[in-house]
Amino acid sequence: MDHNELVARNVRRYRRERNLSLGELARRSGLSKQTLSVLEGGGGNPTVETLASLSTALDIPPRRLLTEWGSPVYVQRAAEADWTAHDGLSDRLLDLTFGSGYVRTFVLTLEKATGETGPAPAHSTGALHHLYVFSGKLRTGPVDDQVDLAAGDFVRFPADVPHRHICLSDRVVAHVVTTIPQPHQFGAAASVVQ
Repeated sequence: MDHNELVARNVRRYRRERNLSLGELARRSGLSKQTLSVLEGGGGNPTVETLASLSTALDIPPRRLLTEWGSPVYVQRAAEADWTAHDGLSDRLLDLTFGSGYVRTFVLTLEKATGETGPAPAHSTGALHHLYVFSGKLRTGPVDDQVDLAAGDFVRFPADVPHRHICLSDRVVAHVVTTIPQPHQFGAAASVVQ
């Protein structure tokens, strides 16, 4: 794991969630815009003091800057896909899903005439979209981090931020699986008294 890229992703995400410009975050943290720009680009080597200043300015615990939160956009292109042949068939692993919660699966169709959706509102925290394009071309993903896909391409992206789908061909058909973590319904287990 590249720790600088992880910090960069988290700083960008929390800054955008709070609708802060780079300049405003610089003012609140006491860091220069140039330092923040390099940091958000995955460069530099932030010190403990820098991370502490950022966490205070973003009003989050410092560990949030060093923890994988949500999920980055992950794209698997058709041309780069690995197929495994066995027992007279072949399969392609698109992605793995972990945790508890519920899964919503559906087929999405869009026509050039209708253009685009959304932006769709954010789902609950930790939700992900897993999208496989059957036919056509599609632009999809978080509003700030969209990717262009063609038939056979796969993408996984955070669905807990505003996102949209834009038809880039006459028609697109895609399969979408949305995973939404189940919220904890009970408090922490009581300590056992011995």
